[in-house]
Amino acid sequence: MRQAVLLLLVAGCTTVGPDYKRPEMVLPGQFSGPASAEPSTIRADWWTLYGDTTLNELVASAQANNADLRIAAAQVLEAEAVMRQARAALFPEVTGSFTRTRSRIGTLTQPPPVTTAPLERNDARLVASTSFEIDFWGRFGRADEAARASLLGSQIAREVVGLTIGSLTAQTYFGLRSLEAQIGALDNTIRLRRESLDIARTRANAGLTSELDVHQAQGALSDALVQRREAGRQRALLERQLAQLSGKLDLKVAGGDLFALPVPPTPPAGLPSSLLERRPDIRAAEQTLIAANAQIGVARAARFPSVTLTAFLGGQSAAVEDIASSGIWGLGLGIVGPLFDAGRRAAVEDQQAARFQQTLAQWQRSVEGAFREVSDALVNLEETGNSEAELRARVEAARNALELSRIRYESGYSPYLEVLDAQRTANDAEIAFVRNRQARLAFSVDLMRALGGGWNSGKQP
Repeated sequence: MRQAVLLLLVAGCTTVGPDYKRPEMVLPGQFSGPASAEPSTIRADWWTLYGDTTLNELVASAQANNADLRIAAAQVLEAEAVMRQARAALFPEVTGSFTRTRSRIGTLTQPPPVTTAPLERNDARLVASTSFEIDFWGRFGRADEAARASLLGSQIAREVVGLTIGSLTAQTYFGLRSLEAQIGALDNTIRLRRESLDIARTRANAGLTSELDVHQAQGALSDALVQRREAGRQRALLERQLAQLSGKLDLKVAGGDLFALPVPPTPPAGLPSSLLERRPDIRAAEQTLIAANAQIGVARAARFPSVTLTAFLGGQSAAVEDIASSGIWGLGLGIVGPLFDAGRRAAVEDQQAARFQQTLAQWQRSVEGAFREVSDALVNLEETGNSEAELRARVEAARNALELSRIRYESGYSPYLEVLDAQRTANDAEIAFVRNRQARLAFSVDLMRALGGGWNSGKQP
């Protein structure tokens, strides 16, 4: 028996299953654009780069009160408990028991009871026992490795939720400010169209034009009023969304100016693609990959014999007070191994290997998707920035054209149709300019989320 135990101990020096190695993922060294000579670092508080106190308060409240974050925090606690459970399997479990019985032996049993022994007997037994499976093949170690990776994945997943909640809060806030700016532009449009309606009525009453101009002016005014009401409805919905995100259901956001927000921070040129390694979702996906790899070892270890040591130590006596003076003990060694299972354990290992390949493909897909998201956000941010000056010029030209068309109409040199066309053009230009600024802010949030946070360059404090 000693030789068998020694042989098993020597064999137990090996942990079965593949050790994890990070898969190679070939990506360009940097995102499109000229190389940056200055280092870039990720900022966890990226939303503060916009310099807006209300936004800072909303994100802070969301991170403190949002229900999704509380769920993620509870999932981390669950993963911690699972890891402790897996780690506990590496140590023996000791149980204690105490029994106190009184029994009587029948006089007609075969063989008959000893005449000198009493028919009624007392028995007290106090025992501490253990049964411990030695982790020769590393099954419990691999299970602990998988649980530890799952815990880290849950912790990182909480960062993913926090980043998502912060991004959604910021973009919802920018959408609300955009609608306020659109409402302001529509209020100006309504004022101008009321004036145009008054002019059309005056000219119609004087016989200088037909009632058609009045009806057209009234229709244009009603259209602007409907747009104004719709923008107000959408703003109210976004305010309710911010209330839910921040956990403050009675939230009221005071009015503000979209264009008072600073121009989105400009990322340094030639961002290195290695920044993707800091994205929490990619790090969480890798922890899932590590756990799947460890599960292969758990499945493979099940194909080898398991060795269990049992032991008990205690006392037994007719009287409770004499238990300590009557010691009992026992030691045992058990070996159980599969002789024939029709390939069941091998199939389980193949299942785990296939799951690892699926997880590997998902990790690769997340990296490729992250690279695309950063590239898309860089293009969107650059193009909306380039469009802003052109849209501003369009607004100025549309305003001037509207003013000239009104003067020409009042002087009788052009029909009211020119005024209507100029009004629509001016209104569309105003709304497009506002929405481009909102898109520029939103795309900057997309870039920060795609990189896992904001950025600092060497020139920034």
